[in-house]
Amino acid sequence: MKRRTREVEGMSLSFLDVISCGFGALILLLVLTKVFDPVIFDETIEDLDGYLAQLEQTLLELKGETRDLNRDLLRREDLQTEKVDALTRLETEQQALKNATSEEALAAASKAAIKAQLARAKQTLTEEMQQLLKGYQKAADDNVIGGIPVDSEYVIFIIDTSGSMFSYAWPMVVQKLSETLEVYPNLKGIQVMNDMGNYMFAQYAGQWIPDTPARRRAIISRLRDWNVFSNSSPVEGITKAIATFYRPGRKISLYVFGDEFTGRSIQQVIETVDRINRRDDAGNRLVRIHGVGFPVQFANPPQYQDTGIKFAILMRQLCAENDGTFVALNRFR
Repeated sequence: MKRRTREVEGMSLSFLDVISCGFGALILLLVLTKVFDPVIFDETIEDLDGYLAQLEQTLLELKGETRDLNRDLLRREDLQTEKVDALTRLETEQQALKNATSEEALAAASKAAIKAQLARAKQTLTEEMQQLLKGYQKAADDNVIGGIPVDSEYVIFIIDTSGSMFSYAWPMVVQKLSETLEVYPNLKGIQVMNDMGNYMFAQYAGQWIPDTPARRRAIISRLRDWNVFSNSSPVEGITKAIATFYRPGRKISLYVFGDEFTGRSIQQVIETVDRINRRDDAGNRLVRIHGVGFPVQFANPPQYQDTGIKFAILMRQLCAENDGTFVALNRFR
């Protein structure tokens, strides 16, 4: 009995081993068969080529859209720039209108202030000033421009080069001298001196400056920075100009530019000029004397306007008695 049982157990084990090996072989065969399945490469390559072509087409479409967007952006930027330029022009024009309005208002206010100051000043004239003012008569002449006779062949400018004139009224001085020269298109000679009798051009001392376009430009250019000592009294320049340049037969006009008179006596100046600029047999003065007054001093408080008032009275009387005209400006800028 024991021997048979031992034989059955041996056969059972061998059968199980065979079955297990068989299953293992099948599994191994299936695994090997799956791993080494054939791979089709052509289809994969065709798919990649198609995908690449699709990507390239998409890229081209994106580039086209980008160009369109860039063009739209540039158009919008150009439109914005045009709007900014238009707005800037409008702002500039608006500012110009404001400035023009302000200048007109300032000029009107200045004119009104000067009139009021002159009215107040007239009430405080000295006895000598009142006496001179009574004898003032306006010169009359048919051959005039803006009230100034322009029949002269020679012109001499006597300019106050004091600090008050140079610091506050000099651009207006340059402008008025230029305008005066334009009134005389053809002169035989020009001369420029300050109220002390100093010449603008030393090389033309005692001589006439030739009237040429180049010389006129040189006079204007030199005048812009011509700043020499002055005592704000025109008597020295007037007397020197008459004594040096008058000759019988010459028609000469003196133009005195100034803003104040610091001398002691107005009457003394008038008498001094009267002796030098005497009348001829026909009753005419040797030279005409014109005056241009710059209201620099009237920008000061009333108590400091005395020298400006004296200059205005002096020049009105001096011009009236020497066949000339006095022009009082209402602004000095």
